[in-house]
Amino acid sequence: MDYLYYLANASLTLRVVEHLMGTPSLPLDFITVIHQIDGWVVRVKLRDTVGSTEAENFRAYLEELGIPCEPGIRVRMALWGLETNQSPVEVMRRYQVAIVSHGRPDCEEIEAFRRQFVMGLGYCPETLA
Repeated sequence: MDYLYYLANASLTLRVVEHLMGTPSLPLDFITVIHQIDGWVVRVKLRDTVGSTEAENFRAYLEELGIPCEPGIRVRMALWGLETNQSPVEVMRRYQVAIVSHGRPDCEEIEAFRRQFVMGLGYCPETLA
């Protein structure tokens, strides 16, 4: 099962990551978090062993927080590159996207990205709230 959602800000993105970390019944393969100027793209890939009820419940949870998205070609290519085990740094260079996290869910990576971005700007944009 593959879920690709657009979320408006960092707080919502962190809620998804925390939900995944707190729900061991969801057989997570990986999660990818990409920051864009206007929001966040989150891809969650679950193993095929997930039951239909759990899959639908998770989809409903994601739809409460964000909207399903069809990203542009650069983000799609970046997601493909990560799935084929290319280095996140190389994927960021090649496709010019900000990959905040890929693999196991990690709230600290998202928090660190948010702190560094805000420190560099001197203020907190809406998407990083």
